[in-house]
Amino acid sequence: MALLALAGCHRKLNYRDGQYRSAREMVRLKKGGSRVSARPTGKTKTVGVTPGGSKAKVVTRRAPRLGSATGTLASVVDAARSYQGVPYLYGGTTRLGLDCSGLLQLSFGEAGVSIPRSSNEQAVWGENVKTSDLRPGDLVFFGGSPGSRTITHVGLVTVVDDEGVDFIHASTSLGVVENSLESDYYLSRFIRAVRPRL
Repeated sequence: MALLALAGCHRKLNYRDGQYRSAREMVRLKKGGSRVSARPTGKTKTVGVTPGGSKAKVVTRRAPRLGSATGTLASVVDAARSYQGVPYLYGGTTRLGLDCSGLLQLSFGEAGVSIPRSSNEQAVWGENVKTSDLRPGDLVFFGGSPGSRTITHVGLVTVVDDEGVDFIHASTSLGVVENSLESDYYLSRFIRAVRPRL
């Protein structure tokens, strides 16, 4: 019986006006936005046929949104973005492969700032920040599964604007990429945010 009640609650998660809404849309609705427009995914997929008769797929990505970081933090964000596409490598600290905390250590290092190496050490390297007060250059920390309180992943906030919060990180499956913090996947694993000591 309790399982049925729990399943019923789960079905209602992110529903508003009879429609399923993404976490980003729910945040905007709670802030008082009446109409929510979907943000472009940034990917365009075109499938065509080559002269040889095989199918070809072309995927283009949108340009990253401009952030409002200034000074040293702008340099850190630019450095991190220069690593986009570098594959994930546990313990990696070079363009041949990076892990999440290695990406941050390298990016801050290029801006002349020395930071701790591990994500757990980086999580206490600064002051805690509420998600509503995030700024580009802040660090965001995640657990390995929804609701986890053990830090296993870190990213760097790149953009905070009316469209939401983006962060860059070294994903185990995609390498260095920028994602939306408001996606259901990352919101469910989010643990804390820290403003780095500069």
